[in-house]
Amino acid sequence: MHSGRMTFTRLLIFAVVTLGLTVASAAADPFALHDGDRVVVYGDSITAQNRYSMMAEMFTLTRFPKLAVDWWNAGIPSDTVTGGWAGAIDLRLNRDVFAYKPTRVTIMLGMNDGGVQPFNAASFDAFQKGYTHILDAIKSADPATKVTIIQPSPYDDVTHPPKFEGGYNAVLVKFGEYLKGLAQSRGLETVDFNTPVVAMLHKAGSIDPELAKTLMPDRVHPSPGGHLIMTEALLRSWNFPRVISAISIDAGAGKVVQADGAVVTNLGATGPTIKWESLESALPLPIDFSDPTIALAIKSSDVIDAIDQETLKITGLSAPKYELRIDYSLVGAFTNDQLAAGVNLATLRTPMLGQALGVAAIVNWHLAVGGRYRTMMAPLQTDPDPGVKQALAAMAGQLSALDAALAAEEHGIVMKQRAAAQPITRHFVLTPAP
Repeated sequence: MHSGRMTFTRLLIFAVVTLGLTVASAAADPFALHDGDRVVVYGDSITAQNRYSMMAEMFTLTRFPKLAVDWWNAGIPSDTVTGGWAGAIDLRLNRDVFAYKPTRVTIMLGMNDGGVQPFNAASFDAFQKGYTHILDAIKSADPATKVTIIQPSPYDDVTHPPKFEGGYNAVLVKFGEYLKGLAQSRGLETVDFNTPVVAMLHKAGSIDPELAKTLMPDRVHPSPGGHLIMTEALLRSWNFPRVISAISIDAGAGKVVQADGAVVTNLGATGPTIKWESLESALPLPIDFSDPTIALAIKSSDVIDAIDQETLKITGLSAPKYELRIDYSLVGAFTNDQLAAGVNLATLRTPMLGQALGVAAIVNWHLAVGGRYRTMMAPLQTDPDPGVKQALAAMAGQLSALDAALAAEEHGIVMKQRAAAQPITRHFVLTPAP
């Protein structure tokens, strides 16, 4: 009996240790993007909104300021798996994907393929064949290219009544289930945009029914709040880290207890006032909390808890309430209990958030420079009018020079946004509130 107990105990210890190692390993999974990656975000008008792709770029820049990752948005309104007005699928892939030599491609199609009508077997069959062709073409162009298949974002049958029995989103869910199986059969990544956005719409509808309708105002194209939820789903699938930094200070003992993702120096006190400096390795996400759809999406989801944690915890304080200043700017007033429990600085108007929003502004500038040219050229290159083709041929040299000039400008902007994303040392002062 004694020997049996010892064996059981050892097995139990082994199981606990193994489980602990497994959990630790899962938590430590690295972010999917690497230095030098080139990401092409491919899709229809929802991708062409340049929101979830822009947010993913901004979030990657601010969370991983040392990584050099290039992004191209290849969304075209009304596109399907066979292409659209900007060109048939093979032209689209060659011009808008393969030309950028991507290391990773994300694909989101389906909204237009289903025809915004009840399920149609012929449309579904065409979708399957067209999607398979896209994946085969990407593999043929470069087998090393990583592909992330995105299940179609929803058609809003939540805040608006369905147009027919069962609703169109049920059709998109069926398309998404097929894509999930297709991805598994090919060993590819898949991301579900539909489920988290629908869940958010339900919760938002219970909080503010009228404002909830603006989350997808035309039932197809998400507002910034909807794109925030989609971005979180994409980044979470790529092991985007939840924590920016976690700092804990014992004011009574005058020591730093924890400084994950940050270097804390010059901690000291003058009477009840506490000062220190902190250099974090990343910035908070550049989220525009003033946008009403973003504010509602945050209330209706776990997005902040999932990917935007910049925690400051201070114990051993004597006064009941304190004011926190960062770089001499008042960030807020907090009770002793709030500081002891931990405050998420990422949700506050800190200098760090201000810096992150500055990075976002440069990303917007970058997208405007490249986007205008591509939006103009795509329809002209496929225009059947012989006069247009003649004009383009005559202008070939000038267009080539313009393309080169824009490429140089874009490179300069990319360097600016990467420089702007580098964190700097911040000065913290905590004083008793009057």
